[in-house]
Amino acid sequence: MTARELDAAGIREPALRDAYARCRRLNAQHGKTYFLATRLLPIERRSAVHALYGFARWADDIVDSLDSGLTPAERAETLDRLQERLAAGLRAGSSPEPVVRALAHTAAVYDIDHQYFTDFMASMRSDLDVTDYPTYADLYRYMHGSAAVIGLQMLPVLGTVVPRSEAAPHAAALGVAFQLTNFLRDVGEDLDRGRVYLPADLLAAHGVDRQLLERGRAGGSRDARITAALKDAVGLTREVYRQAAPGLAMLDPVARPCMRTAFVLYGGILDAVADDGYAVLHRRSTVSRRRRAAVAFDGLARLGLARLGAARHGAGETGPALPHTAQAGQARPVANSVRERNREAVT
Repeated sequence: MTARELDAAGIREPALRDAYARCRRLNAQHGKTYFLATRLLPIERRSAVHALYGFARWADDIVDSLDSGLTPAERAETLDRLQERLAAGLRAGSSPEPVVRALAHTAAVYDIDHQYFTDFMASMRSDLDVTDYPTYADLYRYMHGSAAVIGLQMLPVLGTVVPRSEAAPHAAALGVAFQLTNFLRDVGEDLDRGRVYLPADLLAAHGVDRQLLERGRAGGSRDARITAALKDAVGLTREVYRQAAPGLAMLDPVARPCMRTAFVLYGGILDAVADDGYAVLHRRSTVSRRRRAAVAFDGLARLGLARLGAARHGAGETGPALPHTAQAGQARPVANSVRERNREAVT
């Protein structure tokens, strides 16, 4: 499938193909839920998504991996090198570092604002020394760079049927909703990294603090106060999903099944957390394979209908292939062409 995706995207140069293939492997290995949803995208757009998520996963692993053996100073140094390569790669439209090469190419082709990547790296850097967040407002400032900008990076790739500025707040909210879901699922693992991503004031409202969480993690005990705080956090996260939901209808019709599938599957993690009795200190809650398959099949059916509608309106099944030679100066006409075809598909 990798070769077909790259061919459809017009990516011919061998080193660039290898770079995108590496990003795809990172996405498949670390982001199983979103990787499944990505397979519902038009084939020529998938490589760009792999580049965006592959880079994010790679950077996140520098600060998060429990298995790397790196000291905090070594993590900081590694992140510094990555930031330098990223800045140079975005300026040049390429890089000797494969993951950055794919990202820079995607940013050029889809005319993605470089500030999003700067904000992302700032949040990654904060993970080196920030271990908790007093309020939701504090946490949200972190999530702007670590999650909201991922949704904003995705918009040019997905395409919209409204002005991008109208869809942007919903895309940002969806990125935040996904990350809040991950925070809830990974409470125990994050404690092992020395971090608490649930706002301290939300926890304190139920008599919970870091020490209580750590005792629960270490001893395997259950505490009604922790359960109440987690229920509150789930409710907060569901509200962010509600804020994101209107944005699904603003996307290119052939991109909606992908994002709806991700929306449903990530929301299903919240259901799994509740079904597990909010035992996230002790195990990771997951959506069952049967449920994942059912949602994916529903997405395939929706994708078929969307492609049929696009074909009836003369836009073709998957839209135009994107040139592998695009440079930053050429990116805007390509992106505009994609958006114009998207609008034709629903008029």
